[in-house]
Amino acid sequence: ERLVPIGRRALGAAALYGREIRPQLDKGKTNGRFFLNPRGKPLSRVGAWGIIKRSAARAGIKKRVTPHTLRHSFATHLLEGGADLRAVQEMLGHADLSTTQIYTHVDRDYLRSVHKSFHPRA
Repeated sequence: ERLVPIGRRALGAAALYGREIRPQLDKGKTNGRFFLNPRGKPLSRVGAWGIIKRSAARAGIKKRVTPHTLRHSFATHLLEGGADLRAVQEMLGHADLSTTQIYTHVDRDYLRSVHKSFHPRA
């Protein structure tokens, strides 16, 4: 079982979907899945990818956006914000810490600011 952190806005949107939209789609054959496609069947991985691609296009994002892009951004923002690498590993469901370490790339400006802030002779 994995903890899925969710913000207030996303929680509100999920509650609205569950209360008003999902009941219209549910045809009784969802196997307990929360997200359904327009035909009332469980939303597939490919279906979710399509939603992400269309949403990125509507937002004017020119770069290729995939579900992994969102996952990568999530992990990167957590780590840049000071989150513990082990905590991020758990949230991503990685068995091996080295898999999570790919998100620890650090830009040069950030390195300079850390040096300036914490080194006694900076």
